[in-house]
Parts: sequence; structure tokens; C-alpha cells
Amino acid sequence: MQEGGKRWFAAFDGAGTLAGIDSRALILAFAVCGGAGLYFSWPFEPAPGQIGLFLGVAGAVWLVARRWWTSDIAVTLSVMFLGVALGLAAGAFRTARVEAPVVSASAPPAMLEGWVQEVEPGRKGVRLLIRVHSISGMSEDQWPRFVRLTHTSRLEVAPGRFVRCWSALKPPPGPSMPGEYDFRRQAWFAQLGAVGYVQGRCQGGALGAPSSLSGQAQLWLGAARRNLAVHVAEAAGERAGGFAAALVSGDRSFMSVEDTEALRASGLSHIISISGLHLSILGGLVFLLVKRTLVFFEPIALRVAVQKPAAAVATLACLAYLIISGNAVETQRSFVMAAIVFGAVVFDRSAISLRTFAIAMIAVVLMQPESVVTPGFQMSFAATGALIAAFEVWRNRRSGKDVVLGPIAYSWASVVVTSLVAGLATMPYAVYHFDRASPIGFLANLAATPVVTFLSAPSAALAFLLAPFGQSEFGLRLFGFSLELVLDIGHFFAQYADVSMPTGRMMPPSAIVALTLALILMVSTTGAARYTLGAFCVLCAALLWLAAPKFIAHWSASGDLFIAQGGAPLSRIAVIKGDGLAPLRFADLAATTCDEAICRYTSIDGVAVEVRTGPEPAVCFQRGAAVRSCFSSESGRSTGWNWTEITRSGGLTLYTDGEKPVT
Repeated sequence: MQEGGKRWFAAFDGAGTLAGIDSRALILAFAVCGGAGLYFSWPFEPAPGQIGLFLGVAGAVWLVARRWWTSDIAVTLSVMFLGVALGLAAGAFRTARVEAPVVSASAPPAMLEGWVQEVEPGRKGVRLLIRVHSISGMSEDQWPRFVRLTHTSRLEVAPGRFVRCWSALKPPPGPSMPGEYDFRRQAWFAQLGAVGYVQGRCQGGALGAPSSLSGQAQLWLGAARRNLAVHVAEAAGERAGGFAAALVSGDRSFMSVEDTEALRASGLSHIISISGLHLSILGGLVFLLVKRTLVFFEPIALRVAVQKPAAAVATLACLAYLIISGNAVETQRSFVMAAIVFGAVVFDRSAISLRTFAIAMIAVVLMQPESVVTPGFQMSFAATGALIAAFEVWRNRRSGKDVVLGPIAYSWASVVVTSLVAGLATMPYAVYHFDRASPIGFLANLAATPVVTFLSAPSAALAFLLAPFGQSEFGLRLFGFSLELVLDIGHFFAQYADVSMPTGRMMPPSAIVALTLALILMVSTTGAARYTLGAFCVLCAALLWLAAPKFIAHWSASGDLFIAQGGAPLSRIAVIKGDGLAPLRFADLAATTCDEAICRYTSIDGVAVEVRTGPEPAVCFQRGAAVRSCFSSESGRSTGWNWTEITRSGGLTLYTDGEKPVT
């Protein structure tokens, strides 16, 4: 039995799996992700004994498998169970550690006092993140740690100020349809206990900073970020000043809504968020600058490997950027990855490898397990893993005799390959979370990436170097010129955003899991196993996707009704003005109104959708070619919703697999 197991394992390893520590590091990383995802998919809070069970199974598998199979199989299986246990434990520990009060129900208007932490632009007004000091009508143990308020009047307060706002609060909203982004879960981990809006205007108060040192530091950083954003926005120029301020300080309040929408529609919104792109550019420039400078100092260059102090300085620069830019979750994740890359340089390891990728993934999941179920984490690591695997293949081919590309041609070819690989790797997650796959994003990134890499980054570095001499305005103005080009690219491709293809059928979670397994196999295996097992997972994902029910209509708590119309884009009808959120996947759709007492629409599979307007709006559905309105039909073939049901449930969705609405 043991010899047979050895022969089987040897044959499988020869077919293409990566042997050694890289393989086990990747297995542990993916298992930790799976454990965290399992924790957040369970409808109950697991007990410590249930988590410990996986640790016990890991040890038992190692003991049993070591006796009957090879030690490699024993270690691999044990690593898998150990990773799952670590992911579950990280989720449970993080959930308990960030526990804070949450408003349980909508409350009448009350006076809220606190300190402005952040200011962000929004569609309905400026959004203020406020650290709570007190709320009238609530006991102290019910006060949330943070609240987010929409401020529609002219804003006269800045981050760091103590304010008093007459506001209406409610709990953070949950997802309005199955599979939608869960804002309520993310709010829990951000200790955001309530959202709402300001009645009138927030007024400044006389109270000083909080008593805690951490609160004082956060407010000081918020005020410093605001001052930096004001300076950058003015120096970079009126056209792209807000864009430059968002990239330097993370403060997006100076950006116009039109520019933000254009970047989002064209697939360039990732440039706004402080992420791996910005930290990698900053760290790379600092690393290169320090390394080249130290070479000129002969006593240092002869005694020290100059890349090591350069990596240490680059890490400190990334840390400073993390603090200045607001310490957002996405930035923290990017900093961890950058720190591990530069740490590998210090300890004479390969800076860009699958081992580094695995360590970064494990570190991020253990610190922020909730990020596993977010689009940012999934798309970021999917792109990173695919790019590392492609980079290794590309590097090997470049070193071969069949490659005739020169250095300049190689640089431009690298830009094309990077955009193509990253776009293909992230496409499944874009379809799952946003229900669309667009070639526009690839083309826009292909046009904007050279501008950001070869113009924006050097000009920003120039402004940083000139700042101690009081001449940063020159570099910031060049920075603004380059970002104007990026905005022009975004607005140009945003005109063709409708080219993006709605799938018409929601991708089920099982399908995205199968596609993730395919991507894991493509990254972590070689040879026949890569293509055989990868193709099998893709086929399973396609079958699961085709078996999923078709989407007909969704009425969200925002008051908008979304209707599928075959191959045509979805229709968005503004039935009533609600105070909830529309699904993230439908956020880009333009809304129309129903100007009649009853409006009739035709959905897929012959389903008629009727909308009744007025003080008590309702929506009903009827199958078949019915002549009479389903509001007056008593044939039993129709179903309907009223606005009271929507407000109570947070949104309702109808699929083609039955008459009963699926919530």
C-alpha cells in the first residue's frame, strides 16, 4: 500500500505539480483563504471546538498518512487542514476583536456630536465619517464607534474638527439581492455602526481632540491629509487637481462626479484607490533611486549590498504612504505585499515568486479575513498570481534564443501582456460581482498604463524630491498634466461603456469557486495537470452557470425596478424614491420613469412585468400572452409585490425557475 502510494504520488508530481516548499506554501495560502471563506459562508458562529476539529484532523491525517502513504502526501494533507483551521480561527478572532455597538433600528432625528474623520464625495452629497462622542436619546453603551452621514448642504467643516449634526440614523443596509455585495458585513469590520443623513448643516463645536492617543493621532492624520490634499489640488491644476489629491492623500472629495463616473465606466477606477499599483510604483522608484545613489559612495558600495538598504528605505517610504493616504483596507493589503517583496530582497530571496505571493496572501488573510469575500481581494490576488506565473514564463522565453525583442520593444510588449493577463484573470470576478464583462476596460487600461507608469509616476517622484526645497509645485503641475491625459482617456472610453456585455444569468457561487480552482491550478501547476485539471474546472463552472436560474426582475430598497429584456441591456425604472441601496452590479444603469398609471414591460421567457405608480406602488408579473392587466387578473398565473414588502425585506428578486419570488 505504501509503495503504491509512492508510485502514484511520483507519477502525479511528474505530470506537472510544483514540488517542494513553493507548492506547500501555495497550498497553505489557498487553504487559509478557503477557511476564511468557509467562516463567512456559514449562517452561524462556529464554536472553538469546531475550529479545533480541523487542527485535530490535520494532526490525525499526518499521523495516518505518514504510515500508509508517502511523507509528502501526509504533509500536504496536513497543511490543507491546518490552513482551513487558521482561516476559520482568523475570521472568528477578527469578528470578536472589532465588535462595537450597531444601531438596531431606524431612530428619530437626534443630535450627534463627534469628530470628522474623513470626507468623501457621493452621488447625493458629501459623506462624512464621524467618530462618535455622543448621541442624544441613546445610552452610552449604544453609541456606535463610527457613523457615516450624507451632508447635502454646503460643507464648512474639515477632517479633524469637532462637529454637531442633527441627523437621522439607521443600521447599515444589507444586500438587497442574493450574491450582492454585503455592505453591512464590511461595516461591522470597519466598526461603522450606523449610516444616515444630516438635516440642515453640521456645525463646528468647541470640544478638543479625544482623550485617547490613538484617537488624537487619527484626527491629526486626517487634518494633515486634508491640508496635503488642498495643496496638491491647487498645485496640480483645476482640471486634474482633484485626481492628483486622491492619488497622493486618498482624499477624493475634490474629484468631480463626472470624472469619477468616467473612470469607473471605463474600467480605470482602480487608479483612484490607493492600491498595489501606487505602492509598487512608489516603492520601485525609491528603491531604484536609493540603489543608484549608494553606488556612487565607494566605501558603502564595496562593503554592503546596496539593494538591501534600498529595499529597507523603500519599505519605509511605502509605510509613510500608507499612513498619509488614510490607512484604508486596500492600502494595508498592498503594503503587506510590498513589505514582503522588499523583505525578500533584504534576506536574499526571490522578490517576485509564487512563494512571496503565498506569504503575502497568508499575511493579509490572517490580518483581514473579511477581505477574502470582497471583490478587491479576489481581483487583486487573481491578477497578481496570474502575472507572477506569466512573468516566469515570459522571463524564461526571453532568455531563450528564439526571442528577438529589444529592450524598448520588450517594455511595450510587457505592458500589453500585463493588461491582457490581468484582465483575463479578473474577468470571472467582474462577471460574478458586477454581472458584466467588458473589453473596454482592457483597452482603456492598455492606453492609460503607459501614461501612469512613464509620466505620472516620475513627475510625482520629482515633486517629492523638490518638496524639501519648496519647489514641489513644478513637479505637481507636471503630475497634473499627465493625469489630465488619463482623464481624457477615461472620458473617451466611457462613451463606449455600453459595449460591456450583461450576462443575463447570474453566476452562482459554485461557479466562481470552480473558476477560482481553475485559476489556482493554472498558477500552481505545470505540464499536463495545468491544462487538464484547469479545463475540467472551467467546464464544471460553465455547466453550473448554465444550470443557474435566469434573472427576470429585481425591486430594490432604493425604489428602482430592474428588468431583464433578453439580449438587450437591463432596464432601470425609478418607481419610487427609497432610502436603501441599489445593487452594486446595476449601479451604472441610467434610470427611466413610468409616466402612466400602469406601465407594461416584457421580460425574458414571455414574462410580462407591470408597474403601478401612485402613493401605493406595486409590481406584478404574469406569464404568457395575457390581455388583461395582472393587477385585475384572478387566474392564479400572476404574482406581485407592493412597496411595503420591499421596505420590509430590503428587496425582492424574481427568477425564471418558479412563480415564487426569491429573496
